[in-house]
Amino acid sequence: MPRTLSYILILIGGIIAIYAQAQEEQNQYILIGGIVVLMVGIYNISRNIPSKNDQDNTDNENLE
Repeated sequence: MPRTLSYILILIGGIIAIYAQAQEEQNQYILIGGIVVLMVGIYNISRNIPSKNDQDNTDNENLE
């Protein structure tokens, strides 16, 4: 999934969650849906970030 689509999902999910939270009578289904969309976007972005431990291991191997 392209990163721009992930950022759009995060933005849409945040807007939906804030909208559902701002109403006097909170619609929990809309709030949960917004949070799910937000988390899918965050997951897709975090999946592409390399682990810090992987980088440390390659640095240690180069020193030996």
